Amino acid sequence: MRPPPDSLMARLLDAPMAPGRLAWIGLRPARRAPVRAVETAMLAPGQGLEGDRWKGAATGGRQVTLIAAAHLAAIGAFLGRAPLPPEPLRRNLVIEGVNLLALKGRRFRLGAALLEYSGECHPCSRMEEVLGPGGYNAVRGHGGITARVIEGGVIRLGEALSRVE
Repeated sequence: MRPPPDSLMARLLDAPMAPGRLAWIGLRPARRAPVRAVETAMLAPGQGLEGDRWKGAATGGRQVTLIAAAHLAAIGAFLGRAPLPPEPLRRNLVIEGVNLLALKGRRFRLGAALLEYSGECHPCSRMEEVLGPGGYNAVRGHGGITARVIEGGVIRLGEALSRVE
């Protein structure tokens, strides 16, 4: 729920935000198959990333998953390790330099594509299996976000992620 448009909170939420940068792209070709890192990918409306296993409804909210690079370091620290590589978390996109929750309720551009925030990406029970004891709790609150693809397009490593005002 958005605060009243003339409130201080609305102004803070609408304040400018620096763009982020696409640091990693991962495709999950099949359930439990190794994640495949790529340099470019195609985002398709209602489908997510071409070559990814996601097979939800065209109107579904989990077409693409994003995680902040800073959260890979946080999750690793919670487990007493170095920053994690992105593959074990099975998110599609790693973004540097932006707090992804600042996109809540918003649309944003990534390369030629237009996406829309659709929710937080909570951990699944598999995190204990993949990361070891404490894996699930280490990811809680740091699992990133989910998004819908509104307008498709090619995305490439290094491209900017910017909120649509």
